[in-house]
Amino acid sequence: MAATAFSLVRLRNLFAVVMLTGIYSLFAAALYVVMDAVDVAFTEAAVGAGISTVLMLGTLSMTTDQEKVHKKPPIMALILVLMTGGVLIYGTFDMPRYGDINAPIHQHVANRFVDKSGDEVGPPNMVTSVLASYRGYDTLGETAVVFTAAIGVLVIIGRSKGNGMPQSKSARRRRQHRREEDDQSDAPSEDEEASS
Repeated sequence: MAATAFSLVRLRNLFAVVMLTGIYSLFAAALYVVMDAVDVAFTEAAVGAGISTVLMLGTLSMTTDQEKVHKKPPIMALILVLMTGGVLIYGTFDMPRYGDINAPIHQHVANRFVDKSGDEVGPPNMVTSVLASYRGYDTLGETAVVFTAAIGVLVIIGRSKGNGMPQSKSARRRRQHRREEDDQSDAPSEDEEASS
């Protein structure tokens, strides 16, 4: 994963970057499976490697495949990222310490999940038990929301002025070439102009 991330930073070909991003997500999904977090692995594979890659390829078909090289670094973007990160870190200061036995999360239904999820549901990972069984309808709803959002984005970026279907650069070039040929065939020939 580290080698893939390093390659992502160094590459300028956007198609290769999109492909490596999908590969990185697949590595992450495999890591989650090894850690017995099958539900997170499924989400990472479906959203990270699947939908995100399709959306990025769709966007890439409408733009160039090379990253624009900036002569000076975008300082404002860096400042915005640092400020957002600072706010997020500040928001964690009032959270209970990690693993604190008296944290609210450990005082409600967590004890039941720890004690009984193995017998009641079966999977060795409690998160999988919670998401696939105890909160199954909620997970189904979340999946439907993600699917609907993906379809909406594909419809929006796939619309063209002609027929509403997504078109690649080569398809647009062929269409333009056909239009030019039609215009030339509709133009009157020299004999027709002379006779008129």
